[in-house]
Amino acid sequence: MSRALLKFTRVSPTKARLIAREVQGMNAELALASLEFMPNKAARIISKVIASAVANGDFEPEEVIITSCRVDKASVMKRWRPRARGTASRILKPTSHILVEVAKAEEA
Repeated sequence: MSRALLKFTRVSPTKARLIAREVQGMNAELALASLEFMPNKAARIISKVIASAVANGDFEPEEVIITSCRVDKASVMKRWRPRARGTASRILKPTSHILVEVAKAEEA
């Protein structure tokens, strides 16, 4: 089993979890192929993390499955936007931690 962790990436955890649920339990080669054609920003990021997890264990993508793909909430950057009558409103820019674990198909 090998894993890869990407911390403080600028993607909303809610949007990234939708993609993470799609690939969990899939073959890594099939997951990388399906993520390539998804239009989401999170799909490209999760694809790179899966490729890193496969490379960390010295595996080939066709011989492993994704046992766990987890997206956790990280810190939120807070910015200000000027509004009418001299006031301001907050802009929240969320970040997330993405953890991917892969294992050989026989083990899982």
